[in-house]
This record gives sequence, structure tokens and C-alpha cells, in this order.
Amino acid sequence: MLALPALTGCLWHTRRVPKARMPVNVLTATPDQLVKIINEQYDAVDSMFAAVTFTATEGGSLKGREKTITPFSGYIIIRKPESLRVIGYLPVVHSPAFDMASDGTTFKLWIPSRNEAIEGSNTVTQESANAFENMRPYMFFDSLLIPRIGPDDLFAVTGDSNTVVDPKTKKLEIEPEYLLTVESRQGTSSQLLVHRVIHFSRIDLRPSEEDVYDQNGEIQTQALYGPLQSYGTELFPGTITLRWPLEQRQILITIEKLKINQPEPGDTFQLKIPEGAKVRMLR
Repeated sequence: MLALPALTGCLWHTRRVPKARMPVNVLTATPDQLVKIINEQYDAVDSMFAAVTFTATEGGSLKGREKTITPFSGYIIIRKPESLRVIGYLPVVHSPAFDMASDGTTFKLWIPSRNEAIEGSNTVTQESANAFENMRPYMFFDSLLIPRIGPDDLFAVTGDSNTVVDPKTKKLEIEPEYLLTVESRQGTSSQLLVHRVIHFSRIDLRPSEEDVYDQNGEIQTQALYGPLQSYGTELFPGTITLRWPLEQRQILITIEKLKINQPEPGDTFQLKIPEGAKVRMLR
């Protein structure tokens, strides 16, 4: 080690590496300002109707294979506080593939091809070996409409950056971001439980990703928000990618049409199971 200074004159070399470019304008914000952005965004929406295209993918490097299901159309309807309706249609024939409704506490799922209905709680109390059955409605609701940060929530902000390749110029770009971590204290102990981490782009201070954690500190759900698109007078991400890393599942939601705060019929969130259908309960 002591000899290194004397050797550096002849035992070193340099090489060129791609140079990443920093954005011209990088915005700054305080933690309270970031919380205000989330809360105002949440408060501005009472209901939402979206015509969408679903593209589901299963598998990845851990399973050694990946399967993508043919994209299919559908609708997502939400109304505060926690009502949700999701309908999917089979490709080509456009007949119903599934229909799900939730009031925020319980849900019903109707699968016509199986003549089967599934009912259960919005909260998983007993893990199923079938990962699909552990995906509950609130995961969709909280990803489409990032929940408020309440007065009892604890939060902290850190800075980070990603280096990506610009699809147009093919050059490296640095994307600086803020990470807003929302957590709570466990009883009277000093232990904190992380609930979610919200990523903000420092280009426009818009949420670009939300990571939701389970009780064990593992990422349960990731929601990645695409660039904003104009839907009449509304601006909303054109795509939302939902990922479940532990199960290696992903659903890409492409929003085709969107209506915000439009009145919906009173029975929109009521799903009637046909008589004679097999009904299975989930905990």
C-alpha cells in the first residue's frame, strides 16, 4: 500500500465509457410538499371509469420461463372510499372472461367459463398455494389511485437516481428521483414498519412508481406509471404496470378511455352470482 503512490506513474491506464447526461432542469421539493402532491392527487378523484387493455405475464428468471397471455380488453371502475369493479373480455369473441366487484371489505369474482364464483375478504388471512388467489382487489385500487398519507403516518425522503438509455437518442440519461417512504410505529416499540415507497421524478415531481410492502418487509406489489396522456380535459398515466415480484406475475394496463368524477349507476358495484354456479370461499 505504501508503494502505490510511487507506482501510479507507470501502472495505470484509462478507457472511455459512455457518458451519462444530467437533465437541464432538476426540481427540488420538501417532504411536506411531496406529501401534499399525493394527497391533492387523491382528493381530486372521487370516481374513475377506464376502458383498458390488459396484458398479463407470468414467470421470469426464477422460474426459467415466461408466458404472456394474449392482450384482452376490459373496464376498471372505482369509487371512493373503496368500491371497485373490474371486467375482462376474451380476445376475438369478446365474451366475458371474468367479472369482479368489491366494496372494500369483501369481493366477488365470477368466471363464466368455469361456472364458478369466488368470494372472500379483501385482506388475505390465509395464504393460498395458488398465487393468483392471493391477489386481492385493494392491490388494484391502491395502485390506480395512490392512497392519502394520513396525519398518523410517519414519512421520510431520500434522493436517488437511475441511469437509462433514451429510446430516441440512444444516449445515457440520468433520472434523479425522490423516494418518499411511508411507515408506522409498531405499538410502543421503536420498530418501524414500512408500508410503501413512492418514487417521484425530479423532472416534474410526478409519482412514477409505488412499491407496497407486506408485513415481512417484502415488496408485495409494484405499480409503475407511464407518461401522462390527455383524456379530454384529464391528464393520467397512459399505462400502469402492476408487478408482484414474489409470484413473478405482471399485468400491464393500457388506458384507452378515461372519465373522472362521472356519475355511475347505483348497481355498478353489485355483482349477482348466477344460480347453480359453484361458489368457493377464500380467506
